[in-house]
Amino acid sequence: MIHSFLMIGQSNMAGRGYSKEVQPIYDEHIKMQRNGLWQIMSEPINFDRPSAGIGLAASFAASWRLDNQQDEIGLISCADGGTSLDDWAVDGALFENAISQAKLAQRTSRIAGILWHQGENDCSPEKAERYGEKFSVIIERLRQELNIPEVPLIIGGLGDFLSNGIFGQYFASYPLINHALEEFATTHANCYFVTAKGLTANVDSIHFNALSQRLLGVRYYNAFRDLKHLPDPYHDEDSILATIYNRPYTRTEKIKLLEHEFAVGNMDPKDFLSELTLLNQA
Repeated sequence: MIHSFLMIGQSNMAGRGYSKEVQPIYDEHIKMQRNGLWQIMSEPINFDRPSAGIGLAASFAASWRLDNQQDEIGLISCADGGTSLDDWAVDGALFENAISQAKLAQRTSRIAGILWHQGENDCSPEKAERYGEKFSVIIERLRQELNIPEVPLIIGGLGDFLSNGIFGQYFASYPLINHALEEFATTHANCYFVTAKGLTANVDSIHFNALSQRLLGVRYYNAFRDLKHLPDPYHDEDSILATIYNRPYTRTEKIKLLEHEFAVGNMDPKDFLSELTLLNQA
């Protein structure tokens, strides 16, 4: 049985990190849902926009695999960039899509957790004041619809860089959203807050860069595993990420990666068959 995780929120959950800036993560036991079926994860996982890139989900899943080496994890990607909390309201399109995708996943998996990152589009004192109230309605209904009343919900803080960029004027109230997110986590059962302290952004100063997304995924996993809030960076996150990167590929993974290179036109048939033969003989 696959242990699956529902990924919801806006662009920093979907991921906008530049893939060229980090090492890839590839593991035949990490799956992502496409058209209701599971396939081996490849990035971008959450292809909501042409600008989709590295998100936190891959390193979250790879961290999970370090502690669950005999099991499979599945990622249900439903985040959508630029969306507000009101866009995620119950019975709206985003909410209904998440429910639909999650129910498809439940046919062949057990939902083990919910990963949420959202708030940039709600950076105003008025919206921050009502954030917890609105979010509570969404999560309560989500749990009811999917019959997952007690699975952990992991929510992440907004980056401290938001007010510094060319769009900084729109995010001046981001500390209020962080306070609302943290307050929600500390006042609701089975909910845990993860800090974004020390993380950095792309040049837009809105989206976590690729390395920060990798570290954020490690933080999300440790909050999930320990069922504890993470108010500060995880003490061993760089070492964990190095372990993930240094994991050797299995024979199956090497073949799948080779087949991909051939399928996208990066190899000629002769070289492909030669390398495939070597892998099959190994």
